[in-house]
Amino acid sequence: MKNVEAIAIGGFDGMHVGHQQLFSALGTKGAVLVIETGYANLTPQKSREHHSNLPIFYYPLETIRHLDAVGFIDKLLTEFPKLQKIVVGYDFHFGKDRCYNFDDLSHLFKGEVEVIKEVCVDGDSVHSHKIRAKLQLGDVKGANKFLGYNYSIVGQHIQGQGLGAKELFATININVKGYLLPKEGVYVTTVRLDDEEHYHPAVSFIGHRVSTDGSFAVETHLLDTTVGDIKSIRLSFVDFIRDNQKFEDLSDLKEAIAQDIAVATKKTRRLSL
Repeated sequence: MKNVEAIAIGGFDGMHVGHQQLFSALGTKGAVLVIETGYANLTPQKSREHHSNLPIFYYPLETIRHLDAVGFIDKLLTEFPKLQKIVVGYDFHFGKDRCYNFDDLSHLFKGEVEVIKEVCVDGDSVHSHKIRAKLQLGDVKGANKFLGYNYSIVGQHIQGQGLGAKELFATININVKGYLLPKEGVYVTTVRLDDEEHYHPAVSFIGHRVSTDGSFAVETHLLDTTVGDIKSIRLSFVDFIRDNQKFEDLSDLKEAIAQDIAVATKKTRRLSL
């Protein structure tokens, strides 16, 4: 903290294209200050660090929510003694009951305060709540435009039914905690296994297994390889294929999955061209 000269302040759930505009104004001695509300589910906890090379510091909301404007700025100057610049968004509020805005910040902070204007994509302003809404509708392509990258979740490899490898197609089952899951259905995805640097093309399912045991699952079928002993999986969403459907016969389910694989193979091949 001692060498930081500029900070961007915000919740930064998603680390989306609007947030990146704030980060680009920081310079070489900048850092990101996350006000952690506990409600982040696009980039929960420290997963934000996957989307920035800048140092990231965290203020749990409960530790600062009682502060007035002067107390908040005093805390910043104590912890960032070389602070010369603060960057915030146009809708930034802070302090007790969020009753202070960037005008108060500009008045009380003796350094530079830069306010980043509204960022729009295709004429629509970018906000984390809109990204959540798109994901819940299955509109991952729209969400990805706002994010500036493919929406990703991270989880641990767990044991599945065992039905896929025996009767259908082998899948990796994933235990995901803390992340917002897109609408139930089948998706074109890419997968990174453990510490691998590259991504594998895949087709993934999120939802209740209405055609088998009814349990909820996040599972993925890799298109280019088989896997051995793996622990963690990063699953990135490229496109929506279809809604979750109930099939009365396993042969019908297998045929549908084969069609999903064909769609995913075609779309991921285009991405690699």
